This record gives sequence, structure tokens and C-alpha cells, in this order.
Amino acid sequence: MKFYYSPSSPFVRKVEVAARETGLMDRIALEPVTVTPVAPSDKLMVDNPLSKVPCLVTDDGLSLVDSRVICEYLDSLHDGKKLIPAEPGRRWRVLRLAALADEAMDAAVLTRYETFVRPEDKRWQPWIDNQLAKVTRTLDHVEPDAGRYMGHLCIGTISLACLLGYLDFRYADLRWREGRPALARWFEEMSARPSMQVTVPK
Repeated sequence: MKFYYSPSSPFVRKVEVAARETGLMDRIALEPVTVTPVAPSDKLMVDNPLSKVPCLVTDDGLSLVDSRVICEYLDSLHDGKKLIPAEPGRRWRVLRLAALADEAMDAAVLTRYETFVRPEDKRWQPWIDNQLAKVTRTLDHVEPDAGRYMGHLCIGTISLACLLGYLDFRYADLRWREGRPALARWFEEMSARPSMQVTVPK
């Protein structure tokens, strides 16, 4: 399999962590690309017309886009404990957490584009503020349940960890740990996993 990636993307990191946790990383060839919303990659567009990472090309040539789809595909390839459980009671809770974290990640990435790629005189501060508010509201929402995540590996906790790692990488000034002790403790435990340590964004 071929994996188009950028090491700074939290969505790429999510896929990489899932691949490592499921023992599939040795089947994946990494293909680095650099993309922004205003600078598509010709190399990537051969397999993904959206020119977005992550993108996984399977062994039979199927091009998969979107981290949720890629992670579900990887989860179908191994015989170990599934990252996306089949039992409905657990499945919907896991997918709900993953969706919350993914949408908050999207808000954080879009804000990064707005503040880094867009010319300064064209930046829209109310939009920036509201995108980051989505992130903080999400963290406040999951804080009461964070203690239950200890020792629990699933696509939801992987997504949440990649969100928090991205905030450390790009938004240290948000100081997301303040007022969220349970989330901070859980993230410290999660960050000790080899799959997280080797994928720290650069």
C-alpha cells in the first residue's frame, strides 16, 4: 500500500497511529507530499483529485481518501482487537468521540490556514475566534469522561489524542490543559504509547 502523507497533519497522524496499533505499518510505503489549499500537489492528484492528505492507495489500486475511511479500511485488514467495535452499544460511542475529535481537528487546521496561509490583511478574526471556540467547547465536553478513556484504545481515543497533539504543536498558547486535569492525565498516558511517540508532528 502507498500512503501519501505530511507529518504535520493530525489526520495523517491518526492514520499512522492506527496502522501502527494494528500491526500494518510494515505493509505501507510512505509517500511524502506538501500541500496547502492554494498549492495542490500534481503527484498527489494522480491518486486523489482533491489533493488532500491523507490518501491511501491499496494493494489493488483503490485510492481511499478521508482519515475515517482509511482507518476503517485498515481496521478490516487485521485479526486483532478492532479499533471500531462492531457491537452497537460501543460502536456508536466510539464513532461519536472520533467524530467530535475529527471536527475539532478540522477547525484547528482551517484556523491554521487562515492565520498562516491567508495574507494578513485578509484574515477574518471573528471566523478564527469561532473556529477555535469549537475546539475549546469540544475539550470541555469530553473532559468529564476523560477518566474513562484510560487504557482504552479505539479510533475515538486515537482521534482525540491526535487533536491534543496538534494543539500542542500549533496552538500552545491555548493552554488546553488548564481546567481539564482528567484530559491532561489521559493524554500523558496515551502519549507514552510507541505509536504516538514515533508520530509526534514535526
